[in-house]
Amino acid sequence: MKILAFESTCDETAVAVVEDGRKILTDQILSQASLHAVYGGVVPEIASRCHVEAISILAERAVEAAGIQKKDIDAVAVSYAPGLIGAVLVGVNFAKACASALHVPLIPVHHIRGHIAANYLAYPELEPPFLCLAISGGNSLLVDVRDYTDMKIIGCTRDDAAGECFDKTARVLGLPYPGGRPIEELSRGGDDTKYVFPTAHVDGSPYDMSFSGLKTAVINLVHNAEQKGEELDRASLAASFTKAVSDSLVPRTMQAARELGYDKIVVAGGVAANARIRADFAREASIAGCRLYIPPLRLCGDNGAMVGAQGYYEYLAGVRAGSDLNAYATMEI
Repeated sequence: MKILAFESTCDETAVAVVEDGRKILTDQILSQASLHAVYGGVVPEIASRCHVEAISILAERAVEAAGIQKKDIDAVAVSYAPGLIGAVLVGVNFAKACASALHVPLIPVHHIRGHIAANYLAYPELEPPFLCLAISGGNSLLVDVRDYTDMKIIGCTRDDAAGECFDKTARVLGLPYPGGRPIEELSRGGDDTKYVFPTAHVDGSPYDMSFSGLKTAVINLVHNAEQKGEELDRASLAASFTKAVSDSLVPRTMQAARELGYDKIVVAGGVAANARIRADFAREASIAGCRLYIPPLRLCGDNGAMVGAQGYYEYLAGVRAGSDLNAYATMEI
């Protein structure tokens, strides 16, 4: 089964063709990061306009790159929530038009479910049930994945997402947007014990997270140093910050896996690309005797292939949408 899949929830326009939920025939991605970098973050109106300009071209390119014809497409899948509402609407409306023109089913896909499904593309042997930590620019969730379409959130951030914290920290350090890679590069060679940052815990909710205090602590440290004319060890600051994020994510995930009885741990989303977080998970999973699944870097960020992968399993579960499908800025997984 070949699915034409669309992703436009933020600042990447992506169109992919995925076969049977596990094989990528093509994954065309156009990033807008350079356009938004001057503003230090995504400008929703610019993102929406760029999606409009790019999506039809990418769709034609995807079909050609996959080596198929339009008549070979069996279904159309699209991320319809959550995301920047204007950006999501572009993908949803284009996907509805494609499904109607091709006379094939339309499959709505939750964006975070798509991130989780990226691991199915990287690991053909991976099957639910498992515990997943989904960490991206807008979400930080611990998800009990009971089946391909049966999921329950057992923990989430109470305020900022881990990815947002990376971006805001990068901004205050004068690093470019998006902040994940620049912070990782700056942190190399830094002393991760030089600066001590808070790691939040939520009373009565051991799996919930909070990153606003960490973000504020970094901003205050930098601003205070500037006001006093003191020079900061930027590499050590970046390393200490990254350690604080990892210390919020890794132990909490390992605790949840232990208490829920899981020996399969999946990590997904853009923040999963961070080398420190990947290394910490690899170490702790090995100690605990757990199997760890983290997608390759190219599948950590937003992409169309992950939408096609999850779309396949939504299709098998009987999920369909009509021409009245809407886009949503927020939605439970």
